[in-house]
Amino acid sequence: MRRSVILAAMAVMSLSSMGCMGLMATPTPAAPTAADYAEALAAPIRPADDRARDAARHTAETLAFAGVQPGQKIADMIIGGGYFTRVFSAAVGPRGRVTAWQPAEFIAFQASYGDSLAAADALANVDAIRSPIAAPDFPAGLDLVFTAQNYHDLHLSMAPADTAARVNAAVFEALKPGGLYVIIDHHAVAGSPLTASNTVHRIDIEAVKREVLAAGFVLDGESDLLANAADPRTANVFDGTIRGRTSQFMLRFRKPS
Repeated sequence: MRRSVILAAMAVMSLSSMGCMGLMATPTPAAPTAADYAEALAAPIRPADDRARDAARHTAETLAFAGVQPGQKIADMIIGGGYFTRVFSAAVGPRGRVTAWQPAEFIAFQASYGDSLAAADALANVDAIRSPIAAPDFPAGLDLVFTAQNYHDLHLSMAPADTAARVNAAVFEALKPGGLYVIIDHHAVAGSPLTASNTVHRIDIEAVKREVLAAGFVLDGESDLLANAADPRTANVFDGTIRGRTSQFMLRFRKPS
């Protein structure tokens, strides 16, 4: 009888303990969806020209693919005209921070790149940095490093031969464990040499995977959201016959925890 009472008490204690654990458990937050970014896309810091491009660029879906959330620390790598810098600024909000990087070589080549960086730096939660293309000066503890249509530039003839390896290592170092590295770029013909970066401003998706995985990342996801089967992948991306309609890949890498 005494043994039965003890066993019953232990069972009650076990159930009670499990109940407490259930109460203390924090539910996993739902992954963001494109609908979550309506307010960011409508932000007044985004000019009308940006908003007019959102449908073609699938901006909301891209933000969801990258897991962008309020309060994050994001680096926009090679910002170009600052299109994604502005939407990141709106999406992370006042508790977040965006680092906008423009390579010094780009600014020296074309003044508008410097103007875009200065405009980004004027945003309340954005810090602009400029440095040689092979030496990005990212801050530590980033949640996301993002680059759109510019990874192939790491293989331009004006860049040191080991630029991609050095930049990928800098990204890995800057990200917090579990942080994401998202790359969007123009599809080159499968098996294309890296010199395609100079001739048609495209890159083979498999070459990107090899380089980023070699830096210690794991492939976390890919999407054909921006693919275009009508693009033969042979024309220069600035050619009027294909400009704005190139087939692009989206890759998401994760720094292991």
